[in-house]
Amino acid sequence: MSQQDESQRTERERTNKLRILSIAFGSGIALVGVLVILYAWQLPPFTSQIQSTENAYVRGQVTFISPQVNGYLTAVNVLDYQPVHKGDLLMTIDDRIYKQRVHQAQAQLAMKKAALANNIQQRRSAEAVIERNQAALDNARAQAVKSGLDLKRVENLVSDGSLSIRERDASRASNSQTVADVQQAKATLDVSRQDLQTVIVNRASLEADVASAAAALELAQIDLDNTKIIAPRDGQLGQISVRQGAYVTAGTRLTSLVPQQLWVVANMKETQMARIRPGLPVTFTVDALDGERFKGEVEYISPAAGSEFSAISPDNATGNFVKIAQRIPVRIKITGENALRLRPGMSVEVNIDTTDAAKDREAK
Repeated sequence: MSQQDESQRTERERTNKLRILSIAFGSGIALVGVLVILYAWQLPPFTSQIQSTENAYVRGQVTFISPQVNGYLTAVNVLDYQPVHKGDLLMTIDDRIYKQRVHQAQAQLAMKKAALANNIQQRRSAEAVIERNQAALDNARAQAVKSGLDLKRVENLVSDGSLSIRERDASRASNSQTVADVQQAKATLDVSRQDLQTVIVNRASLEADVASAAAALELAQIDLDNTKIIAPRDGQLGQISVRQGAYVTAGTRLTSLVPQQLWVVANMKETQMARIRPGLPVTFTVDALDGERFKGEVEYISPAAGSEFSAISPDNATGNFVKIAQRIPVRIKITGENALRLRPGMSVEVNIDTTDAAKDREAK
């Protein structure tokens, strides 16, 4: 073999080796890429029993304190971020107008009660009038009976000539008058009975007036009580947004109150939810506390993905579609110590241990 052929053969072997090395290197890169993807998505063989997320925050029942009445603030008794207890007086609104409204309502109630008491007296008087008119009717009937008997005797005497016709006519007129007196007494009695019924019916109206005046007094008293703004529960105040002398209206945000009850909301990917259930143990670290570790447990799982609660729901019925893993909010109860150091809004990193759920699934 010539020297030129030997050189060509050596060159071909070198080229083949480089090609093999290139293919092996490319395959290695592809394998590393696949492994990285499997690890990132926690797929086999990198599946872990710990489900983690950084999309988690401390939450609390932040209550915004607002007045129910209008007026000028006469006193602000608290400072920014001050701890308070339920019933503590936070601020006071000028109550002079509201006191006068209470006095006015009290006077109206007293007037309505007096009218109701007067109705009772009117009823008693109407009942007495009925008794008097009943007696008058009985007397008229008795006089009519007597007049009728007298008329019979007169007519008998006139028939035998003992009395004159003039006396008979006078007796008849007297009898007719007594009969008319009976009818008049009946009518007077009926009128008095109707008057009593009017008094009875009017009582219901007066009782309603008393109830209405009492309700107006209660509302005025509520407005007066609302001039004192008190803490609805124990907690710590936020920033005070008003000062003494400021005019506030109903609904004005004065400050906020953060109670001691806190929890964590972790927004987990839907691909992590297969084994997450209430009761699983949780550990989480807080960025603001230099990574201090806290303990908790899964309390509730949201009934829907977070996108379902947004103001504008996403519409995926489009020509171009890219699948995006949705987030499922998970509420975590804090069970460890030092929870008083937490503040709503702090960012945390959550780790949920699903080992027990995996064991239960395998046992089934």
